[in-house]
Amino acid sequence: MYSTSDFRKGLKIELDGKPNEVVDFLHVKPGKGGAFVRTKLKNLVTGNVIDRTFRSSEKVGIPDLKQRKMQYLYNAEGKFYFMDQETYEQISLDAEQLGDNRGFLHDGIVVDMLFHNDQPITVELPIFVEIPVSSTNPGVRGDTASGGSKPATLKTGAVINVPLFVEEGDILKIDTRTRGYIERVSKGDRNL
Repeated sequence: MYSTSDFRKGLKIELDGKPNEVVDFLHVKPGKGGAFVRTKLKNLVTGNVIDRTFRSSEKVGIPDLKQRKMQYLYNAEGKFYFMDQETYEQISLDAEQLGDNRGFLHDGIVVDMLFHNDQPITVELPIFVEIPVSSTNPGVRGDTASGGSKPATLKTGAVINVPLFVEEGDILKIDTRTRGYIERVSKGDRNL
């Protein structure tokens, strides 16, 4: 069991039988009454964020969570299929379970899959991924003084803002935490 004094950002706790992650917390010691802890918790199954207040002496459970390295294989009919790197077992997740992460899944990428009570709940992407651009508008020559950007659609279907010099076929390095462009890894060919 965790005590409220153990709370920190990123701590995973069990609340009402569901795994949650502490997004933010604040220890409060009012002039009258007992101390308490205000928290923002993200449900790891549904992705919902809730506010919850705990008394300072309250205890919460430790969830049964395990992480396994899984390789993304393919998607079909709204299901995304992954293979365990050790046992070669295949597991599928729904698009809802993946959320925005599905826009950065490309063939062969290895992710950390989180399991709760031996049921897959979500995936954690590598911090950086390299994905080709499938379509983008051409940049306007001479319009670089403002450091402008334009939308680009990646091969995986995700749309991100990129600098004006990026063209179709270029391979980009993307930060999956911010969903933002980092750099152009290589100039690609135009025949994607």
